[in-house]
Amino acid sequence: MVFRSHMDQALEEARAAADRGEVPVGAVLIAPDGAVVAAGGNRTREKCDPTAHAEIEVIRAACAQAGSERLAGYDLYVTLEPCAMCAAAIAAARIGRVYYGAGDPKSGGVAHGARVFDHPHITRPGF
Repeated sequence: MVFRSHMDQALEEARAAADRGEVPVGAVLIAPDGAVVAAGGNRTREKCDPTAHAEIEVIRAACAQAGSERLAGYDLYVTLEPCAMCAAAIAAARIGRVYYGAGDPKSGGVAHGARVFDHPHITRPGF
């Protein structure tokens, strides 16, 4: 299978989040067959829910569609480095690969801060 980036769609989701008054983060989740299974942006303000980050929203939607809490072999595209909460959810869902557009020195949990995937007990996705 030929690599195809889905970051443009994640950026569209981030723009839509900004238009809703949210922090502009977007995410797209891709099934192993290359199909887009979920796309969305932050909805923390809309839902009054601090866990309604773009990554969590698409993970929830994809798990519901798959009928499983595991998304092995799926790829996640997100516009900003996942925070520690989202990184832990990515690991728990067993997502195969994560692509993010920009690092987040303030709140990131992958290359900054908690560095969730560096912990030996975490299932580390590819990058």
